[in-house]
Amino acid sequence: MAENAQGSESSPGKKSAVDYATIFGLLGGFALIAMALYMGGSPKSFIDIPSILIVIGGTFAVTSICFSIGEVFRAQTVVVHALIYSTRDPVQAAIQVLALAKAARKRGVLALQSIIPQLNNDKFLQKGLMMIVDGMPGEEVERLLQHELRATSNRHFKSANVLRKSAEVSPAMGLIGTLIGLVQMLGNLDDPKSIGPAMAVALLTTFYGAVLSNMVFAPLASKLDRNSKEEALVNTLYLMAAASIGKQENPRRLEMLVNSLLPPNRRIRYFD
Repeated sequence: MAENAQGSESSPGKKSAVDYATIFGLLGGFALIAMALYMGGSPKSFIDIPSILIVIGGTFAVTSICFSIGEVFRAQTVVVHALIYSTRDPVQAAIQVLALAKAARKRGVLALQSIIPQLNNDKFLQKGLMMIVDGMPGEEVERLLQHELRATSNRHFKSANVLRKSAEVSPAMGLIGTLIGLVQMLGNLDDPKSIGPAMAVALLTTFYGAVLSNMVFAPLASKLDRNSKEEALVNTLYLMAAASIGKQENPRRLEMLVNSLLPPNRRIRYFD
């Protein structure tokens, strides 16, 4: 494996990819519901503007109470990141940092200066190496990168929390809409024409709330947690590498540290 990794110091460890699982899940789930509605008779009867306003508008308003407006709007970009996100294979990232450590050990830390501009796809690693080349001690680099890693994880955690809260609120808004519809229906029993629209609001708000909670908000929150953990793993590998290079440690020690993070079936033997 080490032979294949030669010259991979500047190889990009990050690439954009479409998450087909998320797209298939969302489109497939809604397609099945749409098919069931079409086969059941009249799909138009499941479209009700007041119910949509109560569930979607109410969910957004109540979620905004729990978080700041900026956090709520920032969480909306999670949908895009869940569909198209940047992936970095931890094994390839490990090989990349070991090659960098080997080059720094062999040619000196300043030899990395020509490689840093080629790491634009890995800003976290690039930042760590820049601090090392600038002469910052390895311990200081490790401390600063740990702060940045925690800050990034906190941002992702907040966005996932917004989605989880929305998943909690949307069924509740559906229940509130149901109560509104029932009250309207019971208050106008003498007018048969008003019973139908009131019953539609009562039932469709519950339907909308359940769909949004279980098919959109909760799954996207889980996907964000998964993507965040993968990114944190790769960034931790980069943090270890930058700190090890800054401390001028033997790259073989870095290999042991890297393998301690990788799953047993994906550990590498770079120097053997």
